[in-house]
Amino acid sequence: MLFRESATSIAGRTRLEGRLAELLTENFLHKHRHRPHPSEVRSWERSIPALTNALVEAGLGEVEMLLEYALPLTSKRADVILAGVHPVTGGPSYVVVELKQWSEAHPEEDDPLRCRIDAYPEPVLNPIEQVRGYCDYLLSFNGALEHVPESVAGVAYLHNATEFGVTGLRLVTEDHRGRMYTGEQRGAFLDYLRSLLAPKAGADAADALLQGKVRPSRQLMAVAAEEVRDREQFVLLADQRLAYATVMSAVQKARRSDHKEVVVVAGGPGSGKSVIALSLLGELYRRGVPALHATGSQSFTKTMRKVAGARKPEVQRLFRYFNSFMEAEPNDLDVLVCDEAHRLRKTSVNRYTKAELRTGRPQVAELMDAARVPVFLLDQHQVVRPGEMGTVEQIEEAAAAKELKCTVVRLDSQFRCGGSDAYLAWVTGLLGLEGDGPVLWEPDGKVGLLTVDGPRELEEFLVARRAEGYGARMSAGYCWKWTTKITPDMTALPADVVIGDWARPWNLYGDRALLGAPPAPLWATDPAGFGQVGCVYTAQGFEYDWSGVIMGPDLVWRTDRWVVDRTASKDPSFTKATPDEDIDRLVRNTYKVLLTRGMIGTIVYSTDPETREKLRSLIPPAG
Repeated sequence: MLFRESATSIAGRTRLEGRLAELLTENFLHKHRHRPHPSEVRSWERSIPALTNALVEAGLGEVEMLLEYALPLTSKRADVILAGVHPVTGGPSYVVVELKQWSEAHPEEDDPLRCRIDAYPEPVLNPIEQVRGYCDYLLSFNGALEHVPESVAGVAYLHNATEFGVTGLRLVTEDHRGRMYTGEQRGAFLDYLRSLLAPKAGADAADALLQGKVRPSRQLMAVAAEEVRDREQFVLLADQRLAYATVMSAVQKARRSDHKEVVVVAGGPGSGKSVIALSLLGELYRRGVPALHATGSQSFTKTMRKVAGARKPEVQRLFRYFNSFMEAEPNDLDVLVCDEAHRLRKTSVNRYTKAELRTGRPQVAELMDAARVPVFLLDQHQVVRPGEMGTVEQIEEAAAAKELKCTVVRLDSQFRCGGSDAYLAWVTGLLGLEGDGPVLWEPDGKVGLLTVDGPRELEEFLVARRAEGYGARMSAGYCWKWTTKITPDMTALPADVVIGDWARPWNLYGDRALLGAPPAPLWATDPAGFGQVGCVYTAQGFEYDWSGVIMGPDLVWRTDRWVVDRTASKDPSFTKATPDEDIDRLVRNTYKVLLTRGMIGTIVYSTDPETREKLRSLIPPAG
């Protein structure tokens, strides 16, 4: 929040030419270490006076105004929150206000959730939906509102607009947390404010909101618990139960006393790490323990949101990214479950990071600081990008630097690849990640393994399995350029993966379904994902019945060893500055990930003749 005062006081500052905007600019500079954008300053100069004058005219001068209120655990800010007393209940009352200077706006392609205005080149969110989202988010993460959800209302005030200029925006349903008034409706807007706010001092209500603990609300956790409990696959066995019990024991100690403990759960593909994560979340929410789930993978996070929050969109807010905790208060959460922690990066900084947050603070330290019990679930052989650094040893070192106890639980059993420990050992040996190198595959009756001489044969095999009712996907090493921009004139996805006369598209780039293909984060789980070739970033963290793997020219067998050819990789995360030894390890890890996605079996093909011959020598033909 940049500033708070009563409406009367702020109205007085706005009458002093430029004084309020000057004050907000100073506070912004102090907080963010850079100057606000000129458009933001113009909004403070023009929109805030429109609101303060309306409040004073409505007789609500004692209502407290919280300007540029930062929503918890996010960089988003609400323009204004009005804090006061409800005229009927006498309890606290909060109105989230989104201020717009727009004179007109129109739905984008008949989609009222998105709208076009002349000032922006791209569509923006309908302000009714924008303010409703702010209200819902505030209710989900501010503990002061947990027992008074009805106290929060939301309104967009377009003080320069006429009804004619924005009539298309009203195709979005309006309700208590999302409605809109224009300059033409100023009288109705004043009546609306009087219906929610009494002419009394709002300082106490503002204090209560600002002092509210940042955490998931009990209502939100109860809904998530119900969603997780309804999922039958979350059954824990053996060392999974041990990991679960270890975390719950640490949580109990943390809640009984001033105790903080790091827990690391390490296991290979299919060892149940994510099942443990969701089981923990379900139980923690049922007990009312504040907890969040975080990963570094867009595909994984979006799929978790879809799985656990399919029927309850509000549950999706419990699933975050590793870089969401740069501004989190220490120990605000009881538990932070960091799934896929092999995707940890050195820092959370990216090109969008605010200047004052570019401190070089390690990402692992941010995550450890955010909760009393930070839990890291990882498989260090799944590090596939430069800059990813999540290993047991690195997390132990970070915990030691903070003088924190660190408990490590290793998962030995696994449930992917037909539950075949032999197959996982064969894959890691094949790629030289563990063991004594490639050995002959001895079928164990748990998982199928085949090799073929062409991509068409691989695809036809998978099509036949799908006809039998199985799920299947094709994936490949990142050895073909990826057309990421789909233009309106395209009638099909570009067939980027070309091998001889066989060509197929990569999985779709981005978050929108196009041309019959699902968005990238859902490629592994949406049935429409078959027919596109997945890369490691969309396959990682998932499984399907049958996995078809295309080994490209980035990893080839030469006489008695593997050779990694960095020039054959088209992965944009590899740069000239990436050392050869890192690329060697990352390419091998990539194929380890791809070769361990299949629940029932894997069929593999290499584009390189000598490598195909080596695979044929190691994989007996199907009986």
